[in-house]
Amino acid sequence: MKSLARTATVFCAALSISAVAYSQTSRNLDDEISQSNKAATVFGQIMETPDKGIPKDLLEKAECVAVFPSVLKGGFIVGGRGGRGVASCRTITGWSAPAYFTLGGASIGLQIGAQSTDFVMLFMNKDGMKSLLSDEFTLGGDASVAAGPVGRQAGASTDLKLNAQILSYSRSKGLFAGLELKGVVIKPDKDDMRDVYGEGISAKEVLKDNTIKAPVSVRGFPTTLARYSSRNATE
Repeated sequence: MKSLARTATVFCAALSISAVAYSQTSRNLDDEISQSNKAATVFGQIMETPDKGIPKDLLEKAECVAVFPSVLKGGFIVGGRGGRGVASCRTITGWSAPAYFTLGGASIGLQIGAQSTDFVMLFMNKDGMKSLLSDEFTLGGDASVAAGPVGRQAGASTDLKLNAQILSYSRSKGLFAGLELKGVVIKPDKDDMRDVYGEGISAKEVLKDNTIKAPVSVRGFPTTLARYSSRNATE
């Protein structure tokens, strides 16, 4: 009887540990689901205002898109963990599974304001994409960046800006505009990546290897990108 009771105790303990582990995994993945859905919502809202949003011809040329929703001034300016977001790149089968990133660092002359700000970045060429695929990069340092044109501004007057590797935008208090985010540091969020894809899967692998599939629950962002641009990458 003692042996049976001991076995039952061990079994119950194992179930308890498994339940805790499952609860932790579920909680963490809920966070990543939220990040992807927030990014999808921000991007969708911007693209539904064509006269004030991202010009569609620019989106068609972009190799990757990153969205950092609800970045807070305090953490951003003082160099803390200012914001979290997701990115997706074109592959030969469509937009990649989402990769998770953090955004932080100082930015000279940047005044975000008291409330949170959404940031959107278009990576316009292969060099810009290489920056996103690196372990860490600085806008205006490792990669050239310019304030992206909005609405119908993507004409001859903005040709010089279109030579930049990255075009950046911000939305605060309902106003969407191009913003030159120099000095901002972007790097993969290893915790989020591990929660979604497991140990050992890098952001670079997710963005470029079209065989890596994300759980359906976190694919809100690339699914939204596909609604507005379905062009696939070339071989």
